[in-house]
Amino acid sequence: MDARLANPGRTDERKFSAFWGQPHSVRVRLYIVMLLVDVTAIGIGFALPALLMRPEAQYVPMFIVAAAMYSVIAFNAGAFSVGINDRLAVETGPAIRSLMFTYATFFLIAYFFRLDRDLSRLQLIITMVSGSILLIVFRQIMAAYVQLRLRAKLVYQLLIRDRVDARIPDGFRHFDTDTVGLRPDLKDPAMLNMFSNLIGGCERVVIACPFEERKAWAMMLKGANVRGEIIAQEIDQFGALGVSKLERAPTLLVSVGPLQLRKAIAKRAFDLMFCIPVLILMAPALAMVALAIKLDSRGPVLFRQRRVGQGNAFFDILKFRSMRTDMSDASGSQSTRRDDDRITRVGYFIRRTSIDELPQLFNVLMGQMSIVGPRPHALGSTAGERLFWDIDERYWHRHALKPGITGLAQVRGFRGATHQEEDLTGRLQADLEYISKWSFWLDLTIVVMTLKVLVHKNTY
Repeated sequence: MDARLANPGRTDERKFSAFWGQPHSVRVRLYIVMLLVDVTAIGIGFALPALLMRPEAQYVPMFIVAAAMYSVIAFNAGAFSVGINDRLAVETGPAIRSLMFTYATFFLIAYFFRLDRDLSRLQLIITMVSGSILLIVFRQIMAAYVQLRLRAKLVYQLLIRDRVDARIPDGFRHFDTDTVGLRPDLKDPAMLNMFSNLIGGCERVVIACPFEERKAWAMMLKGANVRGEIIAQEIDQFGALGVSKLERAPTLLVSVGPLQLRKAIAKRAFDLMFCIPVLILMAPALAMVALAIKLDSRGPVLFRQRRVGQGNAFFDILKFRSMRTDMSDASGSQSTRRDDDRITRVGYFIRRTSIDELPQLFNVLMGQMSIVGPRPHALGSTAGERLFWDIDERYWHRHALKPGITGLAQVRGFRGATHQEEDLTGRLQADLEYISKWSFWLDLTIVVMTLKVLVHKNTY
């Protein structure tokens, strides 16, 4: 086995990750406050006609319906978000557009169903104008407060200095690579795992490094699920997505987190809405499979194997054990063959029907995997006789999203052993396409298409 995989265990770098903290919880609380403030503005808009003109009107039910409609529309429009750059921005535009659409839809429904026949045009105008003005005022107050008081808590920015002296701007954490033993080695998965843990919780990572190391750092950042920049004058060979600045020094934007928070929440909600009911409904079947495995051969029911997950960090994937315990391949360096004598009788059936993958629903439940995403590979996986990342350095980019139980590559027929380098190329291309085009509907489509390929000629 490759020496780089000999000891991929958990290293001490996790203690650094804890230092950076988790700003997402603070941001979620801010978004809740933003929603409450917006709803308050809408509520005052509905209350003014009642106070000034018609106190007997039933405005409370109408306000509840309008507030619920606005919440859904505004969430989908990205109204509850904070722009992350040199200056934080609480956007008012998406909120106002969402409110206008809410008013138009609500009043159309109100008149169509005759919810309030005596609602005059003047009352409608007062409700809309007052609600809109108050929403703008409240949003501007929120923007000023966020910029002055919450910046450090909302955005964690990190400067990594690789043998290069660079000034540390206000609000940035920092460390030198020599102090933690970090280097941009794309052929060392343990180093990528260390990098993932070191930047855990950060949303903007800026690298100051020698010219000859810039490409390696760019490739490291592209799969790290973070906004990544490199301090540089040149823009060639990095595939830069844009140009930014760290004070007066120009930087190249070479990677961005693939999903905004609202999209990440939607994807996580999809995972849980699918995963939890399936686990409950299939609990008896899972128990029967576990019993069959136990009766068929000695050893544990579940097989655990180290895999590469989101941000190139390691995790232990769960599968029903399909091989004899004394012949299992923990590193995954030996691809399964047809009529493989390592596979048990029950193992042959559950592999052919993909039942062995079902325990990964627990990985989804724990947040390590998603229902749909690039399939996680074992550290020793090879195509031909070469490790995956030696064939194409873009391999690490596929880990910008959580790995999935199924994925675009699988429904396109890229399953089974990788005997040749071409077997990896098609999978990698499909994974990168999925990451660039992710949507809720794409996930749903892939889940439906997966039902057609549960049994596949390449699975054995």
